[in-house]
Amino acid sequence: MLARLKRLDPLIVLIVLAVIIAIIIPVRGVAAEWFDIAVKIAIAVLFFLYGARLSTQEALNGLKHWRLHVTILLITFVIFPLIGIGLEPLTFFISDDIYKGILFLTLVPSTVQSSVAFTSIAKGNVAGAIVAASLSNLVGVFITPLLVMLIMSAGGGVHVDPKVFLDIAVQLLLPFILGQLCRRWVKNFAAKKATKIVDRGSIAMVVYSAFSAGVVGGVWSTVQPWEVLFLIVFAAVMVSAMLWFTMFVATRIGFNRADSIAIQFCGTKKSLATGLPMAAVIFGGANIGLLILPLMIFHQVQLMICAWLAARYGKDAQEQKAQV
Repeated sequence: MLARLKRLDPLIVLIVLAVIIAIIIPVRGVAAEWFDIAVKIAIAVLFFLYGARLSTQEALNGLKHWRLHVTILLITFVIFPLIGIGLEPLTFFISDDIYKGILFLTLVPSTVQSSVAFTSIAKGNVAGAIVAASLSNLVGVFITPLLVMLIMSAGGGVHVDPKVFLDIAVQLLLPFILGQLCRRWVKNFAAKKATKIVDRGSIAMVVYSAFSAGVVGGVWSTVQPWEVLFLIVFAAVMVSAMLWFTMFVATRIGFNRADSIAIQFCGTKKSLATGLPMAAVIFGGANIGLLILPLMIFHQVQLMICAWLAARYGKDAQEQKAQV
């Protein structure tokens, strides 16, 4: 039992703890206002460290592999959103808020850390994965709120103020640029545990804030246990289907094995680390508890399935190398 507990993803443990604490001791009133300020500061620090960690020269060199990056961006910001729109009939048996959460998760960028880690384990194009995943997050700073305005606002029930682009620029993009400018002095610090600690901490803070608002507003009384079970099954089906689709597309258009693996792991991911801060900024003071629930469940399911697949790819690569 202890061995299994040690293997649990610390991020998942933090998220579960944040939810439990929010249910028992939700932040409210003036304390909630101050906590929201703390969340914004934590998010800004996180993106500053992201900027400091990414090598500018590495990013520029990686951009030369444009076919790889365009393929991943199209999957992330075109194919996924189209799937999200096509899932609207789900509202016949799930709540409108749950569907909006599913739609939102299809609009967020790819992950960085897990995409690169799984690509490395699977013996794929690691350099390409680093640039592709980072580029996805940079593009997502502008594309995600734009897609939210075009798709979610058009459907009614969600209002996004156009000034969200300014908020995104100030809270996410500006710190990232400052991190790039200060990289010479802080890159070693950012490359260590600092980014991971702030990464996990900021996500836990966003989750605690969102779930606290849900508890105070009585939102969670509307969530049925079967809806949570549905989201788990849905996430497993979605991840599996997209893993097959991305590999099928990559091989059909002529990418080699290493590039196909990078496309598969970068193209199927949806970032909790970027998605939750974006939700907090885009939707402002709105209650985002239900909105982020599908993304949190999807995140855990994608980690479990992709970890198994990456390990299988890595084992196959080792066996092939041994036979040569």
